Amino acid sequence: MFEISKQFYFDAAHFMPHMREGHAYRQMHGHSFHVRIAVRGEPDTQNGWIMDFEALDTLIAEIRNELDHHLLNDIDGLSIPTLENICAWLWRRLSNQLPGLARITVARESVGQSCTLSA
Repeated sequence: MFEISKQFYFDAAHFMPHMREGHAYRQMHGHSFHVRIAVRGEPDTQNGWIMDFEALDTLIAEIRNELDHHLLNDIDGLSIPTLENICAWLWRRLSNQLPGLARITVARESVGQSCTLSA
């Protein structure tokens, strides 16, 4: 079984409305997010790959544009934009289009945090 991956970055603001008054995360703040999407499968015998990276790039570009330089809380399904919820949101967006979707990792590298959702 082979696994390919593609990564992308986006910058966005968010806040955690459910946190107590005075908690640092309750205030709007921003991060640079690093996302890695992994697809697992056997290479096609005709073209020798699991999938065309160009097709994966197209899917990712649409999602990146929706997230980049936006307030995550305003995006449908991300009203509480934790790393876990961002992973799940990405999974819901991609799973129907990527049958071999194996793993999504979302990281905030500047603060050493990440979350991975696996099949």
